[in-house]
Amino acid sequence: MARPPLYLVGSYEIGILLGNLSRQRTYQITRRASFPEPVAELAQGQVWLGDQVEAWIAAHRGGPSHRGVTPGSPPGAGRPGFPDG
Repeated sequence: MARPPLYLVGSYEIGILLGNLSRQRTYQITRRASFPEPVAELAQGQVWLGDQVEAWIAAHRGGPSHRGVTPGSPPGAGRPGFPDG
């Protein structure tokens, strides 16, 4: 499977990647100074580059806790926001 040109995530997907956190807890984490800056603000809310978010999670939270994301998986496999995720 070819990787899409952009892997974008919103607050919902970030909450899933962080272990199914509540909207409020996800909001608190995305407001931290160390959290990556959003790349755009849409009518539905802010969006971030998924690779940057996953790198932040790995550095600050011990790695993605979303089950189904494993090393060697095709890009996007099991990730929220992808057709197969």
